[in-house]
Amino acid sequence: MPADQKNVNKADINSLAGQAHLPLDIMGLFFFAYRDFTGDADALLERQGFGRAHHRVLYFVNLRPGMPVADLLDILKITKQSLARVLRQLIDNGYVEQRTGHADRRQRLLHATDKGREFFGQLSATQASRIDSAIKAMPPEAAHVVRQFLVGMVDPADRPVLDRLSLTAKL
Repeated sequence: MPADQKNVNKADINSLAGQAHLPLDIMGLFFFAYRDFTGDADALLERQGFGRAHHRVLYFVNLRPGMPVADLLDILKITKQSLARVLRQLIDNGYVEQRTGHADRRQRLLHATDKGREFFGQLSATQASRIDSAIKAMPPEAAHVVRQFLVGMVDPADRPVLDRLSLTAKL
């Protein structure tokens, strides 16, 4: 180990800039959990020339077939230009299709194709397996507590979106 590199331990972390009140252990665990949660999917996405933005779009289009583009913009909180680029790639590669709304012909409704549903299934399988393994190793009530924790991390103004997407149904 280089002389200028220092081992970091919990005492070092908790004394950082006098911020001992920060939940640095949970923040660190959250980082590693997220890194590993996204890692397997990232590798699959990269093989297709896609990134996490493509995964997010595929997730919501598969979760709510027929979702209007406007709703997706609201959920993802990205610009129309950013979504247009990602959506164009997904459409051009046969993962998503756009349909005109029945009641409002100006609406663009998004649907996953068979190819998009299959790819989403592959992306989700490793992530679901990781979540299932972690939950199974905990007491029976843990899944409920984990859901509560994650909802608590979401900005209160966005929580109605969780309800509309049925993401809080098991709370």
